[in-house]
Amino acid sequence: MAKQPLAEVFGYPIDNHSPEAKRCRDNALCPFGNKVPNCTKDKANNPLGVCSIFDGTDVVITCPVRFREKWLIAEDAAAFFFPKGTKWTTLTEVRLKDKHGGSAGNIDVVLCSYNDKGQVTDFGALEVQAVYISGNVRNPFEHFMEDPKSRQKMDWSKRPNYPGPDYLSSSRKRLAPQLIFKGGIFQAWKKKTAVALNKGFFETLPKLEVVEPAKADIAWFVYELVKDPAENVYSLQRWKTIFTKFTESLEKITRSEPGDISDFVEVLQDKVDEKLDNQNPPDTEVISAPF
Repeated sequence: MAKQPLAEVFGYPIDNHSPEAKRCRDNALCPFGNKVPNCTKDKANNPLGVCSIFDGTDVVITCPVRFREKWLIAEDAAAFFFPKGTKWTTLTEVRLKDKHGGSAGNIDVVLCSYNDKGQVTDFGALEVQAVYISGNVRNPFEHFMEDPKSRQKMDWSKRPNYPGPDYLSSSRKRLAPQLIFKGGIFQAWKKKTAVALNKGFFETLPKLEVVEPAKADIAWFVYELVKDPAENVYSLQRWKTIFTKFTESLEKITRSEPGDISDFVEVLQDKVDEKLDNQNPPDTEVISAPF
């Protein structure tokens, strides 16, 4: 466990006190292409400006907007969706509806290719998956922001609810449902999906069956944050790309690996024994009054 959990606040490491880092902190600015200049994470009027946290020595991206650095994710997805040389653009937060007009959610980024007349010729979905946090990250964030220079080396390790990545919730409560509902519609339309996620998160997923890029329905673009000591900033870099089929990948992610059945039977036996004991209390012997 790191002494303190905060890797980046408003786009910069907490020990970066350059004029630009100070400007972003003073004005709650997002340097990664948010829909408005300011950070809006959690609360627009009191944003939780934590872009990434430490997990031991690893840096984990906890804000989806953090993935927009230099729009590398869009460039990578376009290379998967479209032939080389295609004109394309990005649309963010595009509403997707099902057959009955009900909402299937918003697509994080839709990449559209277009011809010389500006007509849409093809499209694909790019889902961006940051990591959920367990514990409380707002408390250390607000403590740091009260005095960034003197608290950059604060020790938060003994505080309650020390924050960390919740990979299981990130995959089962967010990633899998997103792919099932939204990705399922794109799959039915025979359109491709790309997923952008952090290295540490990807390594917690089951091993996926890899196929050739031309046969893939999904491309998994796996990124990591790499520290530049000279500039004292983290930069987003692609670590690996995995190409898979849609159905096979979803089955892997949503299927739990069974444990030993005898362990479960033991739990059942303990509960049955407890229930039967409560229904049949032990007989008590009545003692005659001694007087």
